[in-house]
Amino acid sequence: MGFVAVLAHWREVIDNFRIARQALLEEKPDVLILIDYPSFNLRMAKFCRRHLPDTKIVYYIPPKVWAWKRRRIHTIARLCDEVLGIFPFEPAFYARYGYSCTYVGHPTAEQMTRIPRTHRIPRTLAILPGSRPSEIRHCLPKMLQAAQRFPDYEIVVCAAPGINEDFYTPYLFRTHATLTRDTYACVQQASAAIVNSGTATLETALLGCPQVAVYHLACSRLIGWIRWMQPLFFSIKHFTPVNIIVDKAIIKECIANEFTVDKVADELNRLLHDEAYQKEMLANYEHLSALLGAHPASATAAQIITTQ
Repeated sequence: MGFVAVLAHWREVIDNFRIARQALLEEKPDVLILIDYPSFNLRMAKFCRRHLPDTKIVYYIPPKVWAWKRRRIHTIARLCDEVLGIFPFEPAFYARYGYSCTYVGHPTAEQMTRIPRTHRIPRTLAILPGSRPSEIRHCLPKMLQAAQRFPDYEIVVCAAPGINEDFYTPYLFRTHATLTRDTYACVQQASAAIVNSGTATLETALLGCPQVAVYHLACSRLIGWIRWMQPLFFSIKHFTPVNIIVDKAIIKECIANEFTVDKVADELNRLLHDEAYQKEMLANYEHLSALLGAHPASATAAQIITTQ
């Protein structure tokens, strides 16, 4: 979410710590399941281990220690009885440190197998500006500007669950873009998509739509400098799940200071008009799908949690 967004909600975070600690002490659960969000969950795990030593702790979707803050892997292993990963390379990464991690499959890959398939509609561009209001405010205007450089294409903005349609109205004003809540159908039908970096890029890839990924960060010039110094700060070369899983730049990432209308439009033009480039991306999508496999992530995780 970026540093500024987290600081803006620090009071809410503190309140949530208090509520969660109280709930643990009152309920005394047999199992505590942690999902992502390491800054919060690792503190809760320490509290649980100290006050409820008999409670089993399972980390489902563990922190991305393979990307940064690798020292956290030791804390996770010390506090958790089970670590259930959603990236196929995670068991090998944990094994390098002498720890155990079970790959249960990726929930998004599992979910995409249930989506009814539809046919592509020629000359349609899909825009997925994110799921949080702050993301939409910062990303959608530039995404629309880039898409409007292709006047022969219909632009469809995919609304996020929980965000009122009126929220999008000011951004769609004076454009010929339309709004939809059927994101998966829209992505499948689109010729190409502009996608806010995150799980949506993985969904778009598994649905077979060529895409360019974008992401806004406050102080983008500073973040851009940090990315230039990437080897000192991060242990990965890419930032979107699509590229991370395959360890290859399958899709273009326009992140922070690289998120400009010109760069997005240039990549969109290549996606729409370079047939060889488009075919290569779609072939890499197939490889991505094969790496993720057909594991029923939810059922596998539930079985491990409830039987051991």
